[in-house]
Amino acid sequence: MSDPAFITLLDATIQHLERLREQGVRYVELDPARLEALHVPAAGAPPVASARGLPSGAPARPPASPGASIAAGSARPVPAPPSAPSARSGTMPARPESPRLAPRPTAPHGGLVAAGAGPAPQPSLFGAAPRPRDLSPAAKEAAMAELRQRALACRKCPHLVATRRNVVFGVGDIHAALMFVGEAPGADEDAQGEPFVGRAGQLLTRIIQTMGLSREQVYIANILKCRPDTPGQTSGNRRPTATEMATCLPYLLEQIALIRPRVIVALGATALEGLFGKTGPALTRTRGTWLSFQDLPVMPTYHPAYLLRNQALTEKRKVWEDMLAVMDKLGLPVSEKQRQYFLKA
Repeated sequence: MSDPAFITLLDATIQHLERLREQGVRYVELDPARLEALHVPAAGAPPVASARGLPSGAPARPPASPGASIAAGSARPVPAPPSAPSARSGTMPARPESPRLAPRPTAPHGGLVAAGAGPAPQPSLFGAAPRPRDLSPAAKEAAMAELRQRALACRKCPHLVATRRNVVFGVGDIHAALMFVGEAPGADEDAQGEPFVGRAGQLLTRIIQTMGLSREQVYIANILKCRPDTPGQTSGNRRPTATEMATCLPYLLEQIALIRPRVIVALGATALEGLFGKTGPALTRTRGTWLSFQDLPVMPTYHPAYLLRNQALTEKRKVWEDMLAVMDKLGLPVSEKQRQYFLKA
């Protein structure tokens, strides 16, 4: 017969995991060295649970939930079954009003209509975003706060930890219907600990305001939470590596799972790669076309930094057309004046 103390400890562990799951936490980290130590019981100690099951004689107990799992040594998720200025000025016109977004639909997303001919929706190569139970606003905020603390303490990429000033977690309304996903923090973001606060971020803010919203009404995050290091450089940025994105992506997946936005806007090719994988759809082919990420509609568009480099009205119009499609999807009012932005000088 198994040691009663062991059974008590096992029950307490399961109850703790169930409480975490109720808070929206779906994956926990285990130190590989400690996990290995569990396989070697001390002299005279009762059998210890292995990675494959319970010790001999221990009563069977069902898992906390069919989809729950524990990732050993990794947080990577396991796949689950005012007036408008001239367009020549390079700024986006802002609207004074901020209407409420349409109510969140109860039916699942499906049958998305493409803005033009494009590839079929692609699955994520990094697995499904975990789906917590329907949480109360207070529980949702607690779960996001817990996730934020885990991200702020993350040290999985030592080279990024050594050079970062702040972990740039995300900002905005965690109950938002619209979520913007970028690639990685820059120098301004690293200094302030908030995404999209530099020149590109200021342009993104004007785009959001032109949609009739504010930064406080949407949620903004990045694929990578730390600024990519630039050895030997005093300024500038670099593109995140695939390994860095894969390591950091679970934090974004949990953010998406908790927020459950009605629409995601992927800003740039790196954001698109982070969500769909390196072999996923290319931005040049899919910009302006609805994609699906874990049943959520995704609109790929150019990164605001691209518009700062390319001031052509045609490129600004492309991004604005993408935002018009997003507004239509969300049920936001679109005026005729808005529809005509960037069509002429």
